[in-house]
Amino acid sequence: MVVENAFITTAHRIVWCTVATVDTRGRPRSRILHPYWEYDGHALTGWIVTRATPLKVNHLASSPYVSCSYWDATQDVAIADCQAEWVDHIPTRHRVWELYRDAPAPLGFDFWSAFPDGPAAQTPSLLRLTPYRLRVTDLDTLSGRKPALTWRAAS
Repeated sequence: MVVENAFITTAHRIVWCTVATVDTRGRPRSRILHPYWEYDGHALTGWIVTRATPLKVNHLASSPYVSCSYWDATQDVAIADCQAEWVDHIPTRHRVWELYRDAPAPLGFDFWSAFPDGPAAQTPSLLRLTPYRLRVTDLDTLSGRKPALTWRAAS
């Protein structure tokens, strides 16, 4: 619970992260995305409203794993290695849009401006991220004054 809360605090403060996938030839590809993270006391789940481009779809079909890396100039770092899956369930898509809409700035975002046809339309897609590893570090960690916070899912 300590690692999950530290991760969310850092991720939601930084907001934008580098998300890496792997292509069908094993080569990494990175993009900048805006995940929203939920912790229910037992499991951490990330959500990304995005476009299901042919590149993203092919990458995740080949390897359904992503690495999400947050960094800021104070050397705060939060990394989530996750399994990713597309979510077509319309009520879940609506709920996630409301999570983003109701979140305070800078995390909050109203997707109606980017996707005027709404969450049930074909254009916006939703990715669910299920972490299997979290790591949170800061300047004290990088300088060796304290250990990193790390969590791994049970095998």
